[in-house]
Amino acid sequence: MSLLKRISIRYLPFADAASPDLPLGQLLRLSLFQVSVGMAAVLLLGTLNRVMIVELQVPAFLVACMVALPVLIAPFRALLGFKSDTYKSAIGWKRIPYLWFGTLWQFGGLAIMPACLLVLGGEVTQVRYDIPFAGEILAALAFVMTGVGMHMTQTAGLALAADRATDETRPRVVALLYVMFLVGMGVSAVVIGWFLYEFTPLELIQVIQTCAVLTVVLNVTALWKQERIKPMTKQQRAEASPTFKEAWVDYASGGTAGRLLVVVFLGTMAFNMQDVLLEPYGGEILGLSVSATTLLTATWAAGALVGFAMAAKWLAGGMDPMRMGARGLLAGVIAFCAVIFSNPLGSSELFFVGACLIGFGGGLFSISTLTAAMTMPTSNKAGRGLALGAWGAAQATAAGLSIAIGGAVRDGVNHLATSGQLGDALGNAATGYSVVYHLEVFLIFATLVALGPLVRTPTRMTTTTSDGGAKLGLADLPT
Repeated sequence: MSLLKRISIRYLPFADAASPDLPLGQLLRLSLFQVSVGMAAVLLLGTLNRVMIVELQVPAFLVACMVALPVLIAPFRALLGFKSDTYKSAIGWKRIPYLWFGTLWQFGGLAIMPACLLVLGGEVTQVRYDIPFAGEILAALAFVMTGVGMHMTQTAGLALAADRATDETRPRVVALLYVMFLVGMGVSAVVIGWFLYEFTPLELIQVIQTCAVLTVVLNVTALWKQERIKPMTKQQRAEASPTFKEAWVDYASGGTAGRLLVVVFLGTMAFNMQDVLLEPYGGEILGLSVSATTLLTATWAAGALVGFAMAAKWLAGGMDPMRMGARGLLAGVIAFCAVIFSNPLGSSELFFVGACLIGFGGGLFSISTLTAAMTMPTSNKAGRGLALGAWGAAQATAAGLSIAIGGAVRDGVNHLATSGQLGDALGNAATGYSVVYHLEVFLIFATLVALGPLVRTPTRMTTTTSDGGAKLGLADLPT
């Protein structure tokens, strides 16, 4: 048995993320909630986006509004996290009830979504009374329910993982959860795309409702026996809990928390503003084929996984997460410069290098800020649920706003450029894209300015063993 244990520690790249309070089996099972959230994210932001526009002939503006609804709910993640910190139950559970109800919301939204989308697309039978805007209202309801479930599940799940992990293993747990989210998105994109290759209304219903059932299966498996039962006395249940305002003031009183949220918001905007522009830029400006631009997603993902591996390695060496985040931001500067110069140089290779570095820098930045949020000291009023909820709210809100701003800036500048209002030198379709990429570089430098004081904060983590050697773990996961 001792030999088997040594083998597992040596050859399993995530074995040292476990601890006596959170064994490896329970950790892997708990991480399944990230798979379900990744699956829902692929449906909302990818598959259904295309299905509504192409197959169901829904106006693009209406589709954009539907996809934006879950983003509008994101600021409430801080409140959800706070509620899970202060929740009182007779059996002492805090996180499990929010994981369960988040699962129900996510399941309910996905269960009714296909029928709502078909009504939105005009697939209705003759009814006695014509109900105006029925499709729009029903589809919006389905997207809101799914978004609430995703945010509630992820916030409570991350807080539960942070509660059960030790200070030594918490950075490794962060990295493992990040990987499981990527796995959920990647596998779901392939499987759902394959089943919807030939679109029919029946296929749409079967695929989305199967995802709804899988959501329940994965999340119930994840939460099963993950939180200990600690019965509360009547006196404990009667004690007054701090209000959200008091907890927020306590959370931000040191200044570090508020600055971290500013860093998360600015950095996420810097890396996400090009989300819907990179592939059109490759096709319209560089003349790449559809198959070539499709490889951009794989290139970006490869860069993100490399960033994840390097983050785990540097965290294992005791690097300050904020210093590591600064490295990701500097990689982003190089990335966007490569994308900008790929047009005048006519180099598709430089463009792909830039796309890879965008994934690398963005992945490194996300892990560093999530690690900082999970390892932030807690108090009696402000717990980890509030910290992680605030991180998720800042990231999701910034991502949604940046995508919308990036598209609007590109369209507006290109309209001025192609109409000749910006002069002959800028009178081409690449001008709008270039302005967006330059704006992202500016936001990266703004993020570095906001991040500076956090790097000087004397909070360094270590994940070394008692004899001084670094543990083998996620840093060594081959990409």
